[in-house]
Amino acid sequence: MTDARDTDLKKDLDAILHTRRDLGPEYESELADSFLEKIDQRIDGAVERRLRRVLAERQMQQARDARSSRASDSWGERFGFGIVSLVLAVPLSAIGGGVAHLPGLVAAWAGIVGINVAQAVRLNPGMFGRRDRDDHDAL
Repeated sequence: MTDARDTDLKKDLDAILHTRRDLGPEYESELADSFLEKIDQRIDGAVERRLRRVLAERQMQQARDARSSRASDSWGERFGFGIVSLVLAVPLSAIGGGVAHLPGLVAAWAGIVGINVAQAVRLNPGMFGRRDRDDHDAL
């Protein structure tokens, strides 16, 4: 595509030089201004395309960063999850202990602990030696 634009620019320059020969040196400054205006437009277009591309790349990176699991990791989320776990632990313990006594109580608490460990690993991928994809890709 650059070759086509360069060819067009060469044709324009040839046409301006031919016109200068036909009209004479009186119109030289107007012809030069016209050619320089075309070059300015070409440069402005190239700068604008590059700027749009850079801005689009930044927006894409920001969107990727916003979707990452770490971006959603907030203190409120962790605190809320802990409160909900404790609130649900009371009836689950009562039901498990009442129905199956000690094995039921152990099973209820094993489930509660398992869910909290899974949440902690999700929010902290480096926990237990596991790496996040971004960390692995950086190596």
